[in-house]
Amino acid sequence: MRLLYDLGIFLYGALLRLLAPFHAKAKLWVDGRKDIFKLIEQTVESNQKYIWFHFASLGEFEQGRSVMEQIKQHYPSEKIIVTFFSPSGYEIRKNTPLADHVFYLPEDTASNARRLLDLIQPKFAVFTKYEYWYHYFRELRKRKIRLLMISAIFREEQLFFKNYGGFYRSILKDVSFFFTQNTESVNMLKWIGITNAGLAGDTRFDRVVELPKQHRDIPAVQQFVGQHPTLVAGSTWPADEELLHALLAKNTEWKVVIAPHEIHAEHIQQLKRLFPDALLYSAFSSYTTTQIIEARVLLIDNIGMLSSLYHYGRIAYIGGGFGAGIHNTLEAATYGMPVIFGPKYEKFQEAVDLIELGAGFSISTAQELEDVFHALQDSGKVRIASDAAKRYVQQRSGATQIVMKYITTEKLLG
Repeated sequence: MRLLYDLGIFLYGALLRLLAPFHAKAKLWVDGRKDIFKLIEQTVESNQKYIWFHFASLGEFEQGRSVMEQIKQHYPSEKIIVTFFSPSGYEIRKNTPLADHVFYLPEDTASNARRLLDLIQPKFAVFTKYEYWYHYFRELRKRKIRLLMISAIFREEQLFFKNYGGFYRSILKDVSFFFTQNTESVNMLKWIGITNAGLAGDTRFDRVVELPKQHRDIPAVQQFVGQHPTLVAGSTWPADEELLHALLAKNTEWKVVIAPHEIHAEHIQQLKRLFPDALLYSAFSSYTTTQIIEARVLLIDNIGMLSSLYHYGRIAYIGGGFGAGIHNTLEAATYGMPVIFGPKYEKFQEAVDLIELGAGFSISTAQELEDVFHALQDSGKVRIASDAAKRYVQQRSGATQIVMKYITTEKLLG
């Protein structure tokens, strides 16, 4: 099975290298790993032991962010290295002040694992959610370096729990401790003989609970919104945007702020064709007062504003539910906003929870979106949904302190 795993790693890299000339993300993935070890050797301090955080992408970074903040606050002399698998994480957070160095993760081979650990000499490693790499995990264990998995979550259909999943179960056995999001995950690990796990919750809650207090004012958005009821659509994809177009046509008193997941020129032009009268945030200063008052759509064509944009809305729409899966619902919920999203949400515990609480709503068609949106015009219903969303976030904070207590008790730092 290991040979098949290694072959899969090789073929995945080979495929991306073939696609790189034609696909922007594949090119970033490939280019980011060219001469990666030379870059690391030139950048890291020799004989310096680092705390290693690895994230698949941007969402996982947000799960580890609060832990890094706590380490920086309580152990300011410690050095942190962050690695990313995906360009969508690396390109946005490559300059984060929480890390001393940020790199792409070299492909998971035995030689790469040895070489990377030789260079960064981790005091311990922190991985998030469901990033499991055989060679990196095995090398950490060989060197007796603690490996913590935070915000871990497991589902019955994963390979770990199949009769033929022995190889993948062996990867789990290299983890020193699992901090899980729910009790079900703890029980599933026990079912396959892994007892070094405990319920902590999702560390993202510890960051998002503070967002309403820390949001930055955005005068252009405030001017655009004015006194109009506003829907904020975050991390949208074309399928989401088609539904929003239909919704806007039937609700003329509302305004919409759209922060798409992809902001490259082609997608922005596609949005402009869909919403011909939309304003661009980057050109906001060029619009007249009349244009701003009359416009009903504002397109956010930059990165990094979304968590503050929700402050200006009454209802949130979260994109991705017609593709691989929905994006971050918690950043909207923490503001006390009802959250609407597409049908692919089952893998996201917070989305399941929000639906059960009456604060989240899944839709599959334009008519379903219209029906949910219409129902939320009732002041009583929207207040109940809003209160449930905010309370949900507030009641689930605290996972970071559980992780930090482990780090302190086990004397991993200091």
